[in-house]
Amino acid sequence: MAKHTYESILSELKSGKYRPVYYLMGEEGFFTDRITDYIANNALTEDERAFNQTVYYGIDTNIDEVITAAKRFPMMAERQVIIVREAQMMKNIDNLIYYLQSPVPSTVLVFAHKNGSLDKRKKVTTEIDRTAVLLDSKKVRDEQLPAFISSYLREKGLTADTKSLLMISESIGADLCRIAGEIDKLSIALPAGTVAITPDLVEEHIGISKEFNNFELQNAIVNKDVLKANKIINYFAQNPKKNPIQMTLALLFSFFSNLMMAYYSPDKSERGVAAFIGLKSTWGVGDYLKAMKNYRAMHVMEVLHLIRLADAQSKGAEGAAAPGGEIMRELLYKILH
Repeated sequence: MAKHTYESILSELKSGKYRPVYYLMGEEGFFTDRITDYIANNALTEDERAFNQTVYYGIDTNIDEVITAAKRFPMMAERQVIIVREAQMMKNIDNLIYYLQSPVPSTVLVFAHKNGSLDKRKKVTTEIDRTAVLLDSKKVRDEQLPAFISSYLREKGLTADTKSLLMISESIGADLCRIAGEIDKLSIALPAGTVAITPDLVEEHIGISKEFNNFELQNAIVNKDVLKANKIINYFAQNPKKNPIQMTLALLFSFFSNLMMAYYSPDKSERGVAAFIGLKSTWGVGDYLKAMKNYRAMHVMEVLHLIRLADAQSKGAEGAAAPGGEIMRELLYKILH
C-alpha cells in the first residue's frame, strides 16, 4: 500500500512528469500541502491557469461533479489541473473507482485529504493504490526531524551543520509547517552569497541558545562532561519557559531507549546499529557508540527508570510538583555517577 513517498513524487514532478490522478492523505498534512501546491504552481503556466485549473472543496462538492470536470479537455494547453482540497469532507468517494478505470490523460486530478486516511479495507483505496499515485504520509517522529530539516534545506539549496539541525528541531518540535517557515526566514537572513545555516544564525533568528540547549546537554551526558552538563541544567532552571523539563525528559528518554537497544545489536558498526535500532541513516549513531563505552547497559536500564520517575515528579505525582531545576539536577547526578 502506498508505494510512493513525498520525495519520489516531488522528484517526478520536478522532472516534468505528471500523472492523471493523485490521492494525497495521511497524518502529516505538510506533505499533502507541499505536493498540492507544487502542482498548482507548476503544472500550468500563469496564462493557462485561468481556463485550465479548477479548485474544489470537499464540503461544497461531490465526486460526480469532480469526475465530470475531469473528463473535460484542456483549452489551448497540454493539460488541465483539478484540485480537490479538504477531500476528506467529500461524500461518495467510492464512485471514483469508475473514473480510475479510464482516467483522462490530459487531466491532472489531485485529492488533498487532510488529517487522516481513507479506509484501507475499501475497494476504492485499493484501486487508487493500484492505478494512481497514493501518498499516505505518517507523522514525523522527533528523532526523524533532523533528517527532514536536512532534506528541506537541500530543496532550498542550503546546508547546516549537525548542531544547527538539532537546535532547529529541538526549539520547534514536530511542526513541519513552522519548521519550513523558520528555515525560509533563515534563508532570507543569510548574508549574500552564503548557503550555510549556522548556530549563530539559529540563535539570533529562532531564539535558542547555541550553548545551552538539549543537544549540548545530550552531548555533555554522552561524554560524561559533568561541569558542562550542570551549567546547562542551571541555565534551564533559570529559563524554564524556554526549556520545559518535559521536552528535556522526552529527548533523554528517547536517546537512552535507543542506547539500550544498541547494546543488543549484533553488528556494532554505525550502519549495523542504525539498522537494528530502526533508523533510516547513520546520522547521530556515533553518539550511541560513544555512550556504550561510557555507560554500562545495566546503568542505562536504571536511567530509563529514573527518567520515568522524574517525569512523574514534574507532573506532581504523589504530592506537589517539585521545581524542574531541582528534579533535573538530581536526575543528572544519578545519570553521571
